Amino acid sequence: MLAKRIIPCLDIKDGRTVKGINFVDIRDAGDPVALGALYSRQGADELVFLDITATHEGRKTLVELVKKIAQHINIPFTVGGGIDELKDVEALLAAGADKVSVNSSALKRPGFIDEIAHNFGAQVVVCAIDAKPDNAGWTCYVSGGRIPTDKKLFDWAKEAESRGAGEILFTSMNHDGVKRGFACEALARLSDSLRIPVIASGGAGSMQHFEDAFINGKADAALAATLFHFKELEISSLKKYLAERGIVVRL
Repeated sequence: MLAKRIIPCLDIKDGRTVKGINFVDIRDAGDPVALGALYSRQGADELVFLDITATHEGRKTLVELVKKIAQHINIPFTVGGGIDELKDVEALLAAGADKVSVNSSALKRPGFIDEIAHNFGAQVVVCAIDAKPDNAGWTCYVSGGRIPTDKKLFDWAKEAESRGAGEILFTSMNHDGVKRGFACEALARLSDSLRIPVIASGGAGSMQHFEDAFINGKADAALAATLFHFKELEISSLKKYLAERGIVVRL
């Protein structure tokens, strides 16, 4: 059995790590280079960097900041935000990223996933999906959760997989930052319908929530920000807790 992964997430705005609730009420959470180095030392399995306003502001990801973080970590590094052409992917990989996360650009032009997978390999493509439930099901959003689309979560995840995405990073927008647990029912449905790994995001508030995401949500990895940034939970303690409950993790 593959080990379950614990992934801290650096949401970046104006070069600083920030964190919000339900994609709003943003507050400062520290220096991303220092935080990335800390999580690498603490035993994080991977690190995710999301430039959360790049798409909305119509600009590219902060490549120089990516380069600085990459120099201070020794774990796989995923970068997203404002990536909408192959030269963006090439620049980020050259700066030290191992994978790129595409969200709005892929929803607007699904063939972009095919292009990245064809040129760099499926292992490089993480399809991030921000979604929340409504009367029509789980609706996908673009521009950092600002604009709803006509795409639905489960259909879009399946399409992304078929186009060559190597992983799905699913954030439940109405769980984001509220620390009441992941959207386990939706996670389990995604995991059952896909062959590629699913990363749970949005809602981590306790060690139990991670256990639920892996057992009930069938997730391959769980991502969190608030708990780690504000030192409410240490990665080593979380992994020990999970291991004691029979969940395979890298200690």
